[in-house]
This record gives sequence, structure tokens and C-alpha cells, in this order.
Amino acid sequence: MLFPKEKKIFCPKCKKHTKHKLKEFKSGAARTMAAGTRRHERNTKHGYLGKYKYTVLVKKQNKKPTFIAECAECKQKIPYTLGKRMKKVTQQ
Repeated sequence: MLFPKEKKIFCPKCKKHTKHKLKEFKSGAARTMAAGTRRHERNTKHGYLGKYKYTVLVKKQNKKPTFIAECAECKQKIPYTLGKRMKKVTQQ
């Protein structure tokens, strides 16, 4: 879906509608010492046990994209999402 690079949305700091620059949110690297990561490694990386059997969760094909909106006046950054699922987002 084509999405604009700038959009006029409400800024909670300025308390008015201002222009915001939108850029797609990208998550950081996963933590290696998180409980889920350690549990997964404990179950998979030892001995000759082979594959770790776990319940298969059916994932949805599309994600709801999250944007970081930066106010042009006060430079406040706020998360901004659309309520729609889409496979690919391109900014025009």
C-alpha cells in the first residue's frame, strides 16, 4: 500500500494538529538472554534429542504496520498505526 511521507495528525505535546514525518518502525535485535530464547536453546541445543516439539501457532500472513511520527514543530516522536493489515508498505 502506498503511504505518504508526511501526514497532518494530532501532536499530544503541542496539543494541536501539526505535520508529522512518518517512517516505518523497525524492531531492534532480539535479546539473547531473554527467557524465551534461553528456553528454546535449552530444548534444542543439547545431546541427540533432535527436533524440539512445540505447539504450532498459525500466524497471520499480514501485519499491521507501525510508524514513528515526528512532529515538525516540537520534534516529539509518537507511535502511529493504521488499523489495517497489509503485506507491504511503500512510502511515496
